[in-house]
Amino acid sequence: MLFKVYYQESINEVPVRENTQTLYVNGESVRDIRKKLADRAYNIEYIKPVTGAYLEYEKQNEHFKVLEI
Repeated sequence: MLFKVYYQESINEVPVRENTQTLYVNGESVRDIRKKLADRAYNIEYIKPVTGAYLEYEKQNEHFKVLEI
């Protein structure tokens, strides 16, 4: 399943909408995604599953790239 991860670059950074970045990761669950990203110093705000029409919409985005971990 594909998940969209909303995060800040630094774990010490306060979440601000304008600085929030996103990435897409394949995984089994939210817990699995958190384990895969644990070695990075990201301040993860939210992890959301991406399926169906929402996935098709996201694929049209020029920044759509699935991170292979």
